[in-house]
Amino acid sequence: MTGLSGETARSDDDSAAEPLGFDYLPSTITRSAKLLVTGPFGVGKTTLVGTVAPLVLRMDEPMTEASVGVDDLRGTPEKTTTTVAMDFGRLHLNESLVLYLFGTPGQVRFKPLWEGLADGALGALVLVDTRDLDRCHDVLDLLEEYDTPYAVAINRFDDGMEYPLDEVRQALDLDDATPLTTCDARDRQSCLGALITLVEFLSTRQLEPRP
Repeated sequence: MTGLSGETARSDDDSAAEPLGFDYLPSTITRSAKLLVTGPFGVGKTTLVGTVAPLVLRMDEPMTEASVGVDDLRGTPEKTTTTVAMDFGRLHLNESLVLYLFGTPGQVRFKPLWEGLADGALGALVLVDTRDLDRCHDVLDLLEEYDTPYAVAINRFDDGMEYPLDEVRQALDLDDATPLTTCDARDRQSCLGALITLVEFLSTRQLEPRP
């Protein structure tokens, strides 16, 4: 992977970070769009950003005893790191447009970081886990607080139950206009489909007449 400005990056297969070189935007890029990838702890945000974007900057740290009893590992017992600032991915949609993806921390205690990450974001893709939908409400409340439009994607886990979308919509108390779809954070085409759903929703909102 290629890093930003000599920063360090780490993939799921790397045991240690390695220094990376510069990677500038092509001179043809004239427009950019910023989207958030968010959701509760352990829902697959880092995986999705890394699956979709060829350029990834990760800010993970090993989990310590301080997280015991705070971060719920029941659904992801193999998880050993957590995002403490953000994940960043860059995706060139065409020769003139680049998409910036910012993965947010999943824990409410990192709320002070949200103000900066949400600033300038067109919208957010919220990942949810049907094994514990209750954990999603804090994230949805934050998006409402910052008036950030969003779409919701159910991330498919191997041991997760599949429910009708209307039941999930009701459980999350989503507005009828809020897009709800499914994806597998490990599958690129699946993730792109969820992001396209979000972008189409944002485009429709911009075309709607303002009150």
